[in-house]
Amino acid sequence: MSIVVPFVPRQAVARGSEVVAADYTPRPVRAVYTVKEVAAMLSLSVSSAYALVRAGQIPAERLGRRWVVPRTRFHAWLDGASGGLAATGTDAQRGSW
Repeated sequence: MSIVVPFVPRQAVARGSEVVAADYTPRPVRAVYTVKEVAAMLSLSVSSAYALVRAGQIPAERLGRRWVVPRTRFHAWLDGASGGLAATGTDAQRGSW
C-alpha cells in the first residue's frame, strides 16, 4: 500500500543547556492535489502530468478551468485498487483510438 505523507523535519531549538524540538503544527490533509504536486510525486514533468491527465491516465476532475486530482482516487489508482474503474471514474472502457 502506498501512502504519501509529507516529511516535515523538526528543527531543534536550544533553550538554556538543553535542545528541545520546535513546535510543530501539522497541516490539514487536503482533499485534492494539484497536477504540479502529482507530477512531483510521480517524478514527471508538469507538462507530461497534464498530458496524462487530459488522456485520462491519471484520475482527475476539471474544476472550472483548473484540473484537480482527488487524493483518495489518486492513491487508489497508484495502489491498483480502482476495481477496474477507469482513471476518469467511469465504468466505460476507453476505445482504442
